[in-house]
Amino acid sequence: MRPALEPGDRLLVDTRVLRARLPRIGEIVVLRDPIAPTRWLIKRVGAVDAARATVEVRGDAADRARDSRQFGPVPIAAIVGVAYRRYAPSTRRAEL
Repeated sequence: MRPALEPGDRLLVDTRVLRARLPRIGEIVVLRDPIAPTRWLIKRVGAVDAARATVEVRGDAADRARDSRQFGPVPIAAIVGVAYRRYAPSTRRAEL
């Protein structure tokens, strides 16, 4: 699978949407890195466990991605927001 995002892409992220609902499978989210909490990761939601309030996230480039396969499910509270639009570079503007 070709990654939806490339280095240099800039995203608009809704930081309020998850106050009203759970993340949806397939959405691109920004989350705190479970291993280095001062860093943020951009991943796709692969599964949601509402009972445990956890999310499994995956990278689009499975062979190179550091995701839930390495660090396990992520608490929903660790998600900063949901990406909804790529605004730069101008040649790659698009809804996500």
